[in-house]
Amino acid sequence: MIRFILIIIFLVIFFILSIPLYIIEWLLRKTGHMKVANKIAKVIVGNGFKFCLFVSSVKVDIKGLENIPKDQAVLFVANHRGFFDIVATYPYIPTIFGYVAKKEIMKVPGLNLWMHFINCLFIDRKNMKESLKTIIKGIEQLKSGVSVFIFPEGTRSKDGNMLPFKEGSLKMAEKANCPIIPIGIRGSGERFDDQFPKIRKGTVTIRVGNPIHIKELEAEEKKHLGAYSQKKVQELLEVIDKELEAKN
Repeated sequence: MIRFILIIIFLVIFFILSIPLYIIEWLLRKTGHMKVANKIAKVIVGNGFKFCLFVSSVKVDIKGLENIPKDQAVLFVANHRGFFDIVATYPYIPTIFGYVAKKEIMKVPGLNLWMHFINCLFIDRKNMKESLKTIIKGIEQLKSGVSVFIFPEGTRSKDGNMLPFKEGSLKMAEKANCPIIPIGIRGSGERFDDQFPKIRKGTVTIRVGNPIHIKELEAEEKKHLGAYSQKKVQELLEVIDKELEAKN
């Protein structure tokens, strides 16, 4: 419980002290200096998340970063177990990207601004028309060179078993003609969501898979891109499970 309280205190202080940075970020974006603004936001938010991990006594074991192309935007797809999925992935993936998040987060003062600054997109899953608009924005973002990170299950899995990937969200990669990078995550739900509001120390294990190039897939695989991507994420989870079993 003490770890959770410390994080809340840190976030309140962070949002207050970063008010001047909001203004700087806004001015940079307003004057067209998007690359500089993106880099600054990445450093600030990334280090903020690293501090949250430190306070929580949570370590991150991530491998496969060499599989992420350095010369183009990509669509990251991962399984979703909870809050620490984002805290553990954002600081360690060395590219500019934003998450697709639920629209309800837009109502959280301070947090909504920083999510905007790190190129997050907000989706209303109950409104098909608005969801389509978000997907279109995601396609435009990818074409502009900024990657997108999605959790295609649509909500977090409560038992660790993946829910079916929603095919619509994978359309972003197809329409933007960019690679899909599968990511498997283990240990995030056990850190926080499974015993909210307590935070349990431990390790979040992340494995980044090889790029999926849509044009190289068979017709049936292209038709069911969500299912194909989910299979690749599942393979990464199985690799993690074998590694953890070997350690124990």
